[in-house]
Amino acid sequence: MVSTEFLERPLPKPTDEGYITARLLEALVEAGLALEFLRRGLVRNAAGKAFQAWRAYMAALMRLEFEKLKAVAKSEEERRWLKSTAVPRLPTTKMKKLSQMLEDVGHVGLSFVVDKALDLHDYQYHGPDPDGALSKYTSREEAARDVVALLRELARQVEALKTRVKWGEDLERALEEVKRGLK
Repeated sequence: MVSTEFLERPLPKPTDEGYITARLLEALVEAGLALEFLRRGLVRNAAGKAFQAWRAYMAALMRLEFEKLKAVAKSEEERRWLKSTAVPRLPTTKMKKLSQMLEDVGHVGLSFVVDKALDLHDYQYHGPDPDGALSKYTSREEAARDVVALLRELARQVEALKTRVKWGEDLERALEEVKRGLK
């Protein structure tokens, strides 16, 4: 198993070469933890980890596509915001907007996946809600299915980046562990 101590290390600066790789590895480690929580029946915890995994993946993608994103930004102020806030912090409240921007630069369908991640984020805090007022999930089973669906998509999208990022043994091992856990 890839060591979870990786999550305790400080991230490289977004301008550093290793930032994208570090965020992808973080995404896969969080995904592995989500799968472990699911095996233990801790669905709310799994939902939170699945969300964190997707958020880390999006942070890597934001950095990878930064130059393209600057080109589609609507103003100089938005370009500054991308550099100062969106890439280094990826605010949860802006994930929908950022996923739409990533779609503008070629990542079609990303906003639909972000919707699922945000639904799981809500579930983490509110749990199952038969009335649907605080969470879109009425049962643990519904949420667990979406955790698995989100992690499958995460693994697929991370693997698709193999030729675009610095890919090493740690990433390969973490990806294989997640894929094995999804079988």
